[in-house]
Amino acid sequence: MTLRSPVSGRFLRSGAAAACAALLLSGCAESGAGPANDGPRASASASTSGFPLELDNCGTVLSLEAPPERVVTIKSTSTELLLALGLGEKIVGTAFSDGPVPEAWTGSQVPPVLAEKVPSREAVLAAAPDLVFAGWESNFSADGAGERAQLAELGVASYVSPAACQEDGYRPGPLTFDNVFTSIEEAGRVFGAPDAAAELVAAQRAELADLTPSGKGYTALWYSSGSDTPYVGAGSGAPALLMENAGLVNIAADIDAGWSPYSWEAVADAAPDVIVLVDSAWGSVEKKKAVLESHPVISQLSAVKEGRYLVVPFAASEAGVRNVETVRSLIEQLAALD
Repeated sequence: MTLRSPVSGRFLRSGAAAACAALLLSGCAESGAGPANDGPRASASASTSGFPLELDNCGTVLSLEAPPERVVTIKSTSTELLLALGLGEKIVGTAFSDGPVPEAWTGSQVPPVLAEKVPSREAVLAAAPDLVFAGWESNFSADGAGERAQLAELGVASYVSPAACQEDGYRPGPLTFDNVFTSIEEAGRVFGAPDAAAELVAAQRAELADLTPSGKGYTALWYSSGSDTPYVGAGSGAPALLMENAGLVNIAADIDAGWSPYSWEAVADAAPDVIVLVDSAWGSVEKKKAVLESHPVISQLSAVKEGRYLVVPFAASEAGVRNVETVRSLIEQLAALD
């Protein structure tokens, strides 16, 4: 496979040879450049139709001669999308997992973990990928997985889901399910599985159409992290999308961002009917409850006193293949509260 550098416009050879050459120059070991997992799933066999392919991806040119065969995924949204498309055999390394992958997608193949957080460029290159698929643009940095232009010069393509783009002109605002589904379909094109992507989107559209939002009009705080200053789901990202489709009214809806710093005073003034707690390894539900229940003012809110909590796994709180199931979960949790 070859790709064109967005910096020089040259076509470069990608994959194990280019990555190993870079490793030899930097003194890194070659042991990570082993073969990908065997046994591709028949339902998602890669297609070469639609290639060569060139996309404007969050302001960076992505140019592919053929579907990537060796992919490093960063963040759960990237890993889970490839698994949902039946392309797990392409994953040669994962990093920055936000939580366990749903068992329905893992099968018997568990991709190797390169790092608990953002991997270094050396760790990425050691896996000899054709392409790095990141959940956040910020994962591509000099002190992270490497800048996108630098990776391209080494023959490694880079990709971010369009629903996660943050630059003006690229950031969905507000995020809609059409944005999410379009991102899935584009990933199907990038990874040579357009039919699998179309099938997945059709199934998710049908499931979403069958859901009935809560009609109670409950106001809600989406509490993602923070103790002195709460970091909340704001008015234009995935939390807003999930709350709206579940029938919740977001108390931070007037902030044009996906997530935002907030204030406990504003939370107290809004007195939300329910509180959505985002569960993660670094900020468990129990830890968040302890923060709320020990705060001298917030602890007096009826939602806290009565434990009107809804729980969303962090891996399902960003734009991705788990959004529809998260809306269903929120609706079911609201019904259980009633």
